[in-house]
Amino acid sequence: MQSNKINLLVTPTRLVVLTALFLVVTANATFFAKVTEIYPLGADYLQFLLSVGIVLVCVMALLMALASLVIPTRIVVSVFIVLAALVGFFTDQFGTVIDDVMIQNIVETNSAEARDLLTPGFFLQFLVLGIFPVIAVWKLPFAPAARLTELRYKLQLIAASAVLIVICLYSFSSIYTDFFRRHKPLRYYTNPTFALYSTGKYLARVNTALGDNAFASIAEDAEIAADDDSHELIIMVVGEAVRTDRFSLNNYHRDTNPKLARLNNIVSYSSITACGTSTAVSVPCMFALAGREDYDDARAANTENVLDVLSNVGVSVLWRDNNSSSKGVADRVSYADYRHPELNPVCDDIECRDMGLLSGLQDYVDSQTGDILIVLHQMGNHGPAYFKRYPPEFERFRPACKSEDLSLCTLEEIGNAYDNAILYTDHFLAATIDFLQKNTPRFETAMIYIGDHGESLGEDGLYLHGVPYILAPDEQIDVPLIIWAGESSDIDINSAIAAKDKINSHDAISGALLSLFEVESSLTEQYDKLFTLREE
Repeated sequence: MQSNKINLLVTPTRLVVLTALFLVVTANATFFAKVTEIYPLGADYLQFLLSVGIVLVCVMALLMALASLVIPTRIVVSVFIVLAALVGFFTDQFGTVIDDVMIQNIVETNSAEARDLLTPGFFLQFLVLGIFPVIAVWKLPFAPAARLTELRYKLQLIAASAVLIVICLYSFSSIYTDFFRRHKPLRYYTNPTFALYSTGKYLARVNTALGDNAFASIAEDAEIAADDDSHELIIMVVGEAVRTDRFSLNNYHRDTNPKLARLNNIVSYSSITACGTSTAVSVPCMFALAGREDYDDARAANTENVLDVLSNVGVSVLWRDNNSSSKGVADRVSYADYRHPELNPVCDDIECRDMGLLSGLQDYVDSQTGDILIVLHQMGNHGPAYFKRYPPEFERFRPACKSEDLSLCTLEEIGNAYDNAILYTDHFLAATIDFLQKNTPRFETAMIYIGDHGESLGEDGLYLHGVPYILAPDEQIDVPLIIWAGESSDIDINSAIAAKDKINSHDAISGALLSLFEVESSLTEQYDKLFTLREE
């Protein structure tokens, strides 16, 4: 009996190895699925694929052994198990990649958005692959060992892991060379190692941003043209998770834009790409003056954006938000949170609706003098609970997915719910234009609607958004842009029609806003034009 009891004891180093094996088997299904798409399971690659598994086990064991040199082993393996269970669900269900931008999204998300993702399937997987294994880790009896002896074992494990990694890489060097050179993005799916790396990268970015306290002004030479004696009223609507190809204005086979289609002076652009695949990147990027290629979120957080420039030259700027936040864009202009019934009168048992963003807006306009820019940040098509994004009367396309767990719905049901949400956006945009039309005698009016990023609806097994830009499919990058010009507007509608099918991007938005308010600056000529203004 005593001998059997001793055999049940587990040393810290054995626990690390067992945990590494457990995580490779249970938490990396998507990684191995991606690898076998390129290196099919068969005689040609069987040994290589086995070596990939060994390398991944060794990498995890090495990392956990290193961490356990300063942190108790049970805590280290518990963190790895819990993180792998969390990441594994979203990677396997939605194809989500946990890079540093996704870590930023997680940090900045609000409770309502998070609740939509916490489905019964999530809790079941987290319980089975996260909570139960961690309980087992803390219930296992540890074999006693002297501190120096255990240190020696851990160092031996680190050395052995490193040697095995080198042997595997050397044994299949020609394939690994191809693996690392041409298929580097495969590493994004290793779980939880890439999530840990991404967390470190995100924390480094935050530390850099916090360390750089100098706030930079930009376009200091900006001024409104001296001969501009008219007043502008521009509403910019920032959409959420919307795709160009689901708008009937862009030839989608379903009539998702019935109200906009009946209006005059509407131009829908067909070839606009987003700055990023998540709100945290795309929203500050589209308002930055740097453009996507030069965009850096740490620098953007400490630099004026186009809203600051407009405010500096005398434009009254108001941001109303029914989404997570302005992501720092509106920190220095008037801001109002419309996610709560205290301000938003159009709320039901599910959430506060985008239509509430227009409430009381006439009073605001009447209280201002001079030019006005109003930014309305929609909840739009935020997933996965698309069915929550519209009132019941807008459920035209049926059957619609009525679950946050998209695995319980067919692709048709998911698409129906998504299209219903766009139908509600069509209603909201038409109401926004109606508001502007009522103010046209007093102002030069125009509306710009732009999506922040797109959305995957099951194409190639991907859902939602947030895939790293280098890997992102068109569905997550191509976004709608719609411009409406009031009769009093300076926008040459024919120039907008001529440009509607030209390739362009979020980079053009800042230039369009500066142009609409006739702001003169040395920066204004660097932007591709979405339209030109009529000569007086």
